[in-house]
This record gives sequence, structure tokens and C-alpha cells, in this order.
Amino acid sequence: MNVLIISTSDIHGGAAIAAFRLMNALRAKGVRAKMLVRDKRSDNEYIMQAGGKIQNNLHFYGERGQIFLQNRLSRENLFDVSIANTGISVTRLPEFKRADIIHLHWINQGMLSISEIGEILASGKKVVWTMHDMWPFTGICHHAGLCARFHHSCGNCPYLKAPLENDLSHRIFRKKQTAYDQGKIEFVACSQWLGRLAEKSPLTTGRRVVSIPNPIDTQRYFPKNKEEAKQKLGLPANKRIILFAAVKASDKRKGMDYLIEAGKRLNNKEVLFLIAGTNGNEIAQQLPALSVNTGFVTPDRMPDLYNAADVFVTPSLQENLPNTLMEAMSCGTPCVGFNTGGIPEMIDHRKNGYVAEYKDADDLTQGLQWILFEADFRQLSENARKKVLSEYAEEIIVNRYLTIYAEQSQ
Repeated sequence: MNVLIISTSDIHGGAAIAAFRLMNALRAKGVRAKMLVRDKRSDNEYIMQAGGKIQNNLHFYGERGQIFLQNRLSRENLFDVSIANTGISVTRLPEFKRADIIHLHWINQGMLSISEIGEILASGKKVVWTMHDMWPFTGICHHAGLCARFHHSCGNCPYLKAPLENDLSHRIFRKKQTAYDQGKIEFVACSQWLGRLAEKSPLTTGRRVVSIPNPIDTQRYFPKNKEEAKQKLGLPANKRIILFAAVKASDKRKGMDYLIEAGKRLNNKEVLFLIAGTNGNEIAQQLPALSVNTGFVTPDRMPDLYNAADVFVTPSLQENLPNTLMEAMSCGTPCVGFNTGGIPEMIDHRKNGYVAEYKDADDLTQGLQWILFEADFRQLSENARKKVLSEYAEEIIVNRYLTIYAEQSQ
């Protein structure tokens, strides 16, 4: 079986990392899996870059420019939406022609156009699409928030400056319908939460939607001695460490404002905040407690950070099934997060972490306080690791995908 995974990137961003891990897990199982990307950042021999730098930049800026023009020259929400009006012609590539299964992941920002998705479906190949956000079943947005217009055919989009019934979101929605009708497609949601939302969209009507979480290598992310991990990173052994990590730590959607507020309310001299991600200094400077900003951390170094931490916090306002949460739990580190998206599917409240009320800084603070100073840490840690081993380990996830691939082959 030849599987071609298509993704915008290989290791940049949570969706890309999830796709990359799946490819490696499939290959370990003996499947001939490769990955086709626009933005290659690893040296993995099974990752193929499609298109040249100039061509790919034209696709990227061509889409962003069109959104800018269509939205009355406004930069607001410029990266909250995608229209996929341009992209790479993958159906002409030898790798595509050799593949038995085409497995789409996050393919926005110039990787695939909607028209090309139609061409992929029209090829008659078996197509599986793992959804990492809501874009595959909405008009243009990646996260609809409280908007339910995608239950019909979008229009009157809150992300647009001039929302109308027949606005950009509605037109792209109809374009997707036409493309999806070109062939058969099976949707996979990374969380049950996303799967339930997808089933409400006409874009999935008559098509199967299943929920399969992202895989994780539990042999790479595993519990280590916490004191040794702190010493290795040069962190004080007498501090309780709260870890926050995101590719862009200052992204408002990652909840930095709530993290800062919780830090102010916690205000404990025994606590140290460890911030990992670009622009982390924007958070560190506003925290009253001692803080360390590591900047961007490569994936191979993250297990040390998770093991050095006493709790991992993810105050994200929009999440599907965050890799960081899974990684921390796999290292036996209890987690705190808001009750949103797929987070409550991962954190079992007061069993392996704490699920705080959405956008409630007081409850977020309570969760951190409880794990650090009140709960049975050893039990929380053991429960977190067990949850990952039983539900997210690579072997389990790969077998579920192999079942889908086989069903698609019938």
C-alpha cells in the first residue's frame, strides 16, 4: 500500500507535526508512506517538497492578497480565514500517480486550491482528510466560534467587513460543494468535538465522519526524573514550575491574557513560569512571579521541558486536540486547560489534570493551585501517562487508520 500524506508543512505547526508523526508511524508498521509539502523544514528523506520557493510564495501571497482585497483592504482576520484560490498541482506529480491512498491534512496557505481538491477527488483515488480545524466544512474560517452559519451555507460572515448573504464565505462554501462532489472522501476529526461540528455542515452530508486522535511516540515522550530534568535545564530545584508552550506564545488565541491574569492571582514565590515559544518575553515581562523565557524550542528538546515542569497550562481559547497537551501528559505532567474544543476529552477533571471554566481566570488559577499544592501529584502523573498509552499511542492510532484505508479500498 502506498500512502501519500499531503500537508502544507512537515514539522511547522501542530497539524504538520501530527501528520509527520503519522507518516513515521505508518512506515514503522511497514506501510510505504510519504509526505508531500509546500514548506519542508526537516531533513527526512520521505518528505518531498512540491513547487519552488518563488512559485510557493506566489501562491501564498496570491491568496492573502485576494482576501485583503475582498475584505475591503482590511488586515483584520487576515489569517483567520482561507479561500484556497491558488495552490500546487499535485495530481500531475509521480508521487501522486503512484499512491493508492491520498491522505490530506492541513493544506491551506497556498498548498492546495479548492479546484485541485476537486481534481484529487476526480482522480478516483481513495481520499481521506484529517481535519485539524473547521475549515474543511465551513466557508472560509478555521474556527467559527459562536457562528453557526456553516450549518447551512455560510454567508453573513462575522470575519468580513461587509457581511452579506452572498458574501465571500458563501461563495467559497458553494465552491467547496462542487469540488467535494467530484468523488468520494472520508473525513477524520482529531477530536469528538470537531467531529460533532463537522456533521452539522452540508459539506459532509452523505460522507462518513469519524473521530481519531493524533498519534504520539510514547517512547520519545516519557516520564523522567524531575529533579534531573530541572538541573539539565538550569532551573531551580526548589521552585514549582508552570510550563506554557506554543509556536507563537504571544498569540491571543493561545490565551496569554488569561495566563498573565492567573499568574497575578497565584502570585506565589515558590512558583516559576517557564515560557516556550516565539515572543514569549511579552508574557514573561507581565508576570509578577519569577519567569524564564526559552524562546522557540525544537521538538527534540521539548521532552526535557515537559519533564522539568510540575504542571503544563494551556489557556487556549480555540483548540482542537493540542499536541502540547498530549506530549505533556505522555511525560507524566498533569495539565490545566479551559473547557473548550477537544481539551476536556484529553484532561479528565481532577484525575489527570484540571479543566477550568472557559475564560475564567479565577478557575484557571484554582486549577494551577490545586495541582501544585493540594493534589496527589504522583497519582495525577500516573493517570496522565496511562491516558496517553491507552488512547493516543502510535500503534493504536495507526491501526485505526489502516482500518479506514482498507475500508476505502473496497
